[in-house]
Amino acid sequence: MKQNSTFSILLFQLIFVLMGCSTSNEEKQDQNQASNTSVPTVSADETSSKKTIIFFGNSLTAGYGLEKEQAFPQLIQQKIDKLALPYTIVNAGLSGETTAGGLGRVDWIIGQQKPDIFVLSLGGNDALRGIDPNNTKDNLEKIIDKVKKVNPQCKILLAGILPPPNMGDDYFKAFEKLYPQISKEKNTYLLPFLLEGVAGEPSLNQADGIHPNVEGAKIVANTVFKSLQPLL
Repeated sequence: MKQNSTFSILLFQLIFVLMGCSTSNEEKQDQNQASNTSVPTVSADETSSKKTIIFFGNSLTAGYGLEKEQAFPQLIQQKIDKLALPYTIVNAGLSGETTAGGLGRVDWIIGQQKPDIFVLSLGGNDALRGIDPNNTKDNLEKIIDKVKKVNPQCKILLAGILPPPNMGDDYFKAFEKLYPQISKEKNTYLLPFLLEGVAGEPSLNQADGIHPNVEGAKIVANTVFKSLQPLL
C-alpha cells in the first residue's frame, strides 16, 4: 500500500476512536429510523428480467447523514442503469449494525429478496467495540453460509474494514487478516478496504470524521463498483 494511503488509513483509525462515543449515539438514532423501514422489493415484471444485488452493511452502506440517493449503493445503481445492466440494488444497510446483529437480521433480508449478488460490509462496529475477531469471523462466515443456502449460485463480495489502533497490535493484525481469511475459506470475492482513498480525508468526510460526505460517497461507489463490475 502506498505511503499516503497508509497515512490516511491510520488517521482514519485515530478519528474513529476519538469519535466513537458520539457516533454510537448518532447511529442509535439512525438505527431506530432504519428499523421501521421495509426492504425495497422488485415487481414481478422486473424480477423476470433483472437480477438482485443486496448491499448488507452498517451506517456506511445505509448512507448515514446523506440523502437516500447519495448513499453509495444508490450511486452504483445509477452506474448500472447508465450501462443498461439488468440488476436492481437493495440497500439493506443498518446504522449501528454489528456482525452479530447482521447474523440475526440476514434471514429476513434474504427472505424478502433472494440475492444474485450479495455485498457484505460488516465488522466496523465490531472493531469499535473490541469484539473478539474470532467471533466476528464466525458471524461473517455464518452470514455467508445463510446466503449460499438461499442461493448457492449467489456471488458474494466481502468488503473489509480496519480496526481502531487503541486495541493493540495483536488485535489490529488479527482483524487485518480477517477478511482475506474469510474470503479464501468461503470462496468469495474480496474488497480489502471499503474506504480506500476516503478514510482520514477531512474534505471527503462529514463532521464526525467517520462517515463519507457526498463527494466521499462517490469515491466509495467507484471503489466498490470496480470490485463489483466483474461479477455483473
